[in-house]
Amino acid sequence: MLSKALDKKKGALRVLSHKNKGKYIKSIIYGGLDGIITTFAIVAGVAGASLSASIIIILGFANLLADGISMGFGDYLSTKSEKEYQQHQRKKETQEIKRFPQKEKEALITTYQKKGLSKKAATTYVSFITKHKKIFLNTILSEHYGFNSDNNHSPVKNGVATFGSFVVFGFVPLLAYVLVPVIGIDQTVTFGIAAVLTAVALFGLGAMKFKITGTHWYRAGFEMLLVGGLAAAAAYGIGYVISGLV
Repeated sequence: MLSKALDKKKGALRVLSHKNKGKYIKSIIYGGLDGIITTFAIVAGVAGASLSASIIIILGFANLLADGISMGFGDYLSTKSEKEYQQHQRKKETQEIKRFPQKEKEALITTYQKKGLSKKAATTYVSFITKHKKIFLNTILSEHYGFNSDNNHSPVKNGVATFGSFVVFGFVPLLAYVLVPVIGIDQTVTFGIAAVLTAVALFGLGAMKFKITGTHWYRAGFEMLLVGGLAAAAAYGIGYVISGLV
């Protein structure tokens, strides 16, 4: 039983290590997803209303900057708040360990008993953990609060990753409209080209998602494509209906 608990702890440490290697993937994926969907929704809505390409470009770039900044700051603030919360709990538990070491030790023993260890195995395991102050503290934070106490995500880098991904992927639906006057694309097929580029970007971004979800890349890609396609179809339909009313 004790060896199983130790193997489980080692496994958790390996998972945390993998998470740290790709710690900004989540911000990149969800920033990019929001950028693609919201921008293409604008493109589809305006195209559905049969408005000019210049309006699509103006609204699209306005969305890229405004929503991109909002998303970036949102990620920055949420990451900052999470780190502050964890730091507060770390200080609190550090004091608790100093004042009531036996109480904290017994709490951990009870936790591992609930997970299936015998009292003897849990006591032996916790006795080993409590010999190392940092491991003791980190174990309490992990078991009792459910977060990685060594979280080293940078709020600034998270915000920049989200903003950058939003802008880069959000630009994809606008690419065809920007290239119209440059390479002479026929405006009648511009929306179709934008839709194809967006679909490819959505599938690619979804395929990247398997790194944090563990699902098959092609399944994640098609799932993302479906979500984006539904949003785009709804926006196009709304634009078409409204254009007939005004």
